[in-house]
Amino acid sequence: MPTEISGSTGVNKIQDNTIVNADINSSAAIAGSKLVMPTGSVLQVVVGSNTNTANGGFLLSTNSSSFQSVPLTATITPKTTANKILISVNTSFYRAGSINFTIYAGSTNIGHSANGIMRLTGADNNWTDASHQILHSPNTTSAVTYQLYARSESGDVTVGGDGSVQNTIVLMEIAA
Repeated sequence: MPTEISGSTGVNKIQDNTIVNADINSSAAIAGSKLVMPTGSVLQVVVGSNTNTANGGFLLSTNSSSFQSVPLTATITPKTTANKILISVNTSFYRAGSINFTIYAGSTNIGHSANGIMRLTGADNNWTDASHQILHSPNTTSAVTYQLYARSESGDVTVGGDGSVQNTIVLMEIAA
């Protein structure tokens, strides 16, 4: 039985569970700005990818001791300044010496200035998978571009190769 709201019944007379889904028109819409997701909810996901064919069989080959950009990026626009971005990177590498990986948000290294977010020491004459994650608080509602960087501590390092490897960077906005 429908509930009629009038001067005699009033809004304060409506009891919990009086209005159910069947009472709401199927074409009714609730504005997204009215929805509140609980803390920790994933609000949006953005994926960037690149194969090793982008640069003749690899994404980056270097022996530089400075962080070098790897062509693996994704851009996200946070919904609020309080939300965080979980960045997950999957790639592969080959190293004749030690290698460091980091993530840049725009022009800012969000990992350790020397060791980045992942440091692997010693030579490894095999292609190895690398997965790393970092949680970032960009404190903005403007678009932020995240990019993988790598550097060599010693010897040559190659990133993103060996067959037709799919390298990915996944950005997830997490509700604060």
